[in-house]
Amino acid sequence: MAGLLAGCSGPGGGPGGGGAGDASARAGAGGRTGDGATPGSGAGAGPGTSPGPTRTFAPDPARSPTTRAAALDLIGRVIADPDSFGSGVVKRSPYESGPETWPVLGADCVWQRRKPGPGVLATLSRSFELPAAAGKGPLRLAATVTVHRTREGAAWEVAESVEESMRCPTQQLGDGELIGSLVAGALFGGEANQKSSDDFLSESGQYRSSELGGPHYYAWQQTQTLQFTVSVTGKGAKGRTEREIDELVVQAQAAMLVRLRSAVEKQN
Repeated sequence: MAGLLAGCSGPGGGPGGGGAGDASARAGAGGRTGDGATPGSGAGAGPGTSPGPTRTFAPDPARSPTTRAAALDLIGRVIADPDSFGSGVVKRSPYESGPETWPVLGADCVWQRRKPGPGVLATLSRSFELPAAAGKGPLRLAATVTVHRTREGAAWEVAESVEESMRCPTQQLGDGELIGSLVAGALFGGEANQKSSDDFLSESGQYRSSELGGPHYYAWQQTQTLQFTVSVTGKGAKGRTEREIDELVVQAQAAMLVRLRSAVEKQN
């Protein structure tokens, strides 16, 4: 059973922090689950639920990218599209962010986009939305896939995600966006039947924005498999339930994990 890594609250239970995206999508590093229970939702699928397939996975080292071009090709085949979330989800504008930059949490706990370090072959984020409907505001979603040069590099990204949540209990994602009141934790490969990835991180909390108000429910998931990290963000709005957001996040994460395994596993 995974230990609880962080349970952080901003002042007065308002926006608080950790491990999520900037305005374009801090989907590429940070977010954790507690003990396998869905923080805050009670739904069957949520941030505490490890997504994706659990069948035996035999990767083929020859199919793992070693160049930037190969990494970008793989990302293009793996990263979520609107259909990965289910019906009704559409692209936001700007749709893609990267691959020249990725989000970095500054000493001031504000996310900024910076050039990736030499250990990153390529990274890409995409932004989506479930449009406003009767009595419901627009639900903002994002997905990120990052390819590191080594498995150790991907593992370090996950470790840094955990550190960020503890270092910055209040984080600014972008202009007018904050997250907080977070519950966060991790399940590692083989722990509590977590077999979908090497590491699985999840985070839930409160989201506020100058445009959509709040607090609204916030969810984030990240998995690390081999030299790859895959993550999904969900930012709530008026009338959107925790279950609705959790299910969208889990569905897209599972879809990307299936594509990733197909891209790098041994062929019969």
